[in-house]
Amino acid sequence: MKIFNTCVFLLLTAATVVGQQKRIPVVPGVSLELAKYRHANISDIQYTLDLVVPASKEAKITGIENIAFKLNDVDQPLQLDFKQGAGNVEVITANRYKVPVVLKNEHLVIDTRFLQKGDNEIVIRFTPGNASLNRNAEYLYALFVPDRARTVFPCFDQPDLKAKFLLSVQVPKGWKALANGTLKESVGDDLYVFNKSDKLPTYLFSFTAGKYTSVAKDVAGKQAEFLYRETDAEKIRLSVDSIFRAHNDAVKFLEDWTGIPFPFQKIGFVSIPDFQFGGMEHPGVVHYKASSLFLDAGATKDQLIARANLISHETAHMWFGDLVTMKWFNDVWMKEVFANFMADKVTEKVMGAETFKLKFLIDHYPAAYGVDRTAGANPIRQQLDNLQDAGSMYGNIIYHKAPIMMRQLELLMGKDNFQTGVREYLKKYSYSNATWNDLITILGKHTTKDLNTWNKVWVNQPGRPVFDYKMAYSNGKITDLTITQRAERGLPRLWPQKFAVTLIYADHNENISADIKTASLKLTAAVGKAVPVSILFNSDEMGYGLFPADTKDLKTVLKLSDPLQRASAYINMYENMLAGRYFKPTELLALFSVGLRTEQNELNLRLIAGYLSNIYWQFIPTAQRKETVAGLEQMVWDAMSVQTTANTKKILFNTYQNIYGTPEAGKRIYTIWKDQKAPEGIKLFEDDYTGIALTIALKSDSVTSVIKQQQARISNPERKARLDFLMPALSNDPAERDKFFISLKERKNREKEAWVSTGLSYTNHPLRQASARKHLTESLAMVEEIQRTGDIFFPQSWLAAIFGNYQNVTNYKVVTEFLKAHPQYNPKLKDKILQTTDNLYRASKLTGK
Repeated sequence: MKIFNTCVFLLLTAATVVGQQKRIPVVPGVSLELAKYRHANISDIQYTLDLVVPASKEAKITGIENIAFKLNDVDQPLQLDFKQGAGNVEVITANRYKVPVVLKNEHLVIDTRFLQKGDNEIVIRFTPGNASLNRNAEYLYALFVPDRARTVFPCFDQPDLKAKFLLSVQVPKGWKALANGTLKESVGDDLYVFNKSDKLPTYLFSFTAGKYTSVAKDVAGKQAEFLYRETDAEKIRLSVDSIFRAHNDAVKFLEDWTGIPFPFQKIGFVSIPDFQFGGMEHPGVVHYKASSLFLDAGATKDQLIARANLISHETAHMWFGDLVTMKWFNDVWMKEVFANFMADKVTEKVMGAETFKLKFLIDHYPAAYGVDRTAGANPIRQQLDNLQDAGSMYGNIIYHKAPIMMRQLELLMGKDNFQTGVREYLKKYSYSNATWNDLITILGKHTTKDLNTWNKVWVNQPGRPVFDYKMAYSNGKITDLTITQRAERGLPRLWPQKFAVTLIYADHNENISADIKTASLKLTAAVGKAVPVSILFNSDEMGYGLFPADTKDLKTVLKLSDPLQRASAYINMYENMLAGRYFKPTELLALFSVGLRTEQNELNLRLIAGYLSNIYWQFIPTAQRKETVAGLEQMVWDAMSVQTTANTKKILFNTYQNIYGTPEAGKRIYTIWKDQKAPEGIKLFEDDYTGIALTIALKSDSVTSVIKQQQARISNPERKARLDFLMPALSNDPAERDKFFISLKERKNREKEAWVSTGLSYTNHPLRQASARKHLTESLAMVEEIQRTGDIFFPQSWLAAIFGNYQNVTNYKVVTEFLKAHPQYNPKLKDKILQTTDNLYRASKLTGK
């Protein structure tokens, strides 16, 4: 018997060892290996969450969770994702058996002996984590993208394990609540019970509760609810109807374009003060940044279009991302590119084709170039091994290069074929998950074009092409006009694309189409034409890359009647200046100064005014700025008086406010703020005067008195609190500003990420850099912590706020030495550093200092 028992023991031990060798490792985050295993073995998930939110922000929320699901196999312990301490879990039962709390590497691990094939039920009494619930004194909101649901409640936090959610939440008396599901019942004025949600991934589960005002209106035949905390009666009057109307326009357009009715049970949205993003697409409870929705009577055309575009973007997500969701976050760009792409189509339908084209160019191209020109450029589609790194994949390549790429794809296939393919994709994968390869396969059925070759360079590789040209002529006639392309950096490759080339003459222009597929293209249509005064490349904004800027004569550009062509020329000029081609910073500063007087299109004026400010602060050496500031101030002020509309005047007033530096200008700005009397022809409101007060505080010694006085003019509590937070960042005492930076080492002081970024932009402003540069290395050292604890855009905004206006070789050396000292640094975060310090790198080269 002893011998038999020993044999059995050895056999069981061997089997255990084999089983352990095959087990999925329990590692932090959600590994791709774990995600694949769970997707193959777990289905029919339903979460039931009962939460109690106490009145005090400091008191703990309590929760009971029931997770029902089916298991195909029980060969592995179950890993539930929960990024909290063991003390946050009170008790767990699995299939009615009480199980030990085993919390390992951010996972609750439940042994196989408590599991069964088929139906399973796990009940957990726990304390939710606070950070992703974004608790404030009078409201909270759940924001779980990309992998933050696991920081609040135990779950399968991966996008291809969609589930239904049953939520009840008890809140302080008088609070209102909104969630993904429709409201089943409210008990008293503090308990909200919601119906079962539609099928969602965990990152789209959400709710909000707080002291909100609620309004309901019809949107495309559905009753839609809107919660907000705005207190400015004029903003409310001017904005609420427009917000509902924009949602109505977007839903109707998308239903028509996709051929699929609005795919979720309800339409609901909430306006949140200082929300981290512009918006977040949770079905039934879309989150928006309040300042993006509520506009005053001084709103510019650009702000109005931006609001409509934002609403269209989040609405488009209902089909692209919510109805059909990426399988893994390496394809997160798919939902974002379609949301931007479809939002642009809504803009085109509502605003007209000309406004759409100009808006598309100005919104997407500079932002995409701002990453793609850098040493940290990333491809649209990236590799992702663990969801804990998913946040670092977001950025301007996803949001701005991808829509340009998608429009190239639509042009390549033809609009009708493209739409047919996308409709098939949406219907096939509704309420499920899909990959980019799934979409490309379907689109390939509707075109004879080689999408795989196109996909390789546009989607799977980073960077942009650099175009050059050669022109030969004889007797005043063109004999040859050849365009060439090459990769700006990295391995040789070619970008197949189409764009227009405009030959500019004294009395007319002629457009030529360029369809380039190889390293060079002869424009035979140009042969025999008269030699032009200048040539404008990518004049139809369809191409992508660094194009030649043929002329230094801005008058030629300003004479172009088409605003789109002028915008294309402005972008070409600026990008070439950064590349050290055609223009020096001082030359382009002078050219754009002239354009401030003559450019009448509001969107274009905003573009060149922004370029002028960037050049002034980033690419003009300090000593030279001091020599030019008085003249530049006067040019901007004079241009403001020449402009004829309130919006264009206001753009230039904001530019004046940004660049002024003389005592005379300071007195002028202070008087405008103190007397609250705007320059003639301009309307200024509370937010404008708050901005002026902050600028005065930055550029004078009256920080406390000016900001305190401005606070007294404000009634909204969030806006008052923001000024309290920013005051030490604007202090004239370097020690106070140092304390502000040091305070950010504590996570609790970084909760309002938008406030943090604004404060850091003040402490690192060129006027304050002498005392701030000692923190640069430490700022870089904090990036990994920022990525772990902040939301998806925070690492980028942190770096941009700090390094955005530094110059010279010495400051760039801080970056290179940091990266050299950390050779194993997270590659995605390294890319973020290289992206956000690229202007510093270029400034150090262009200024030669």
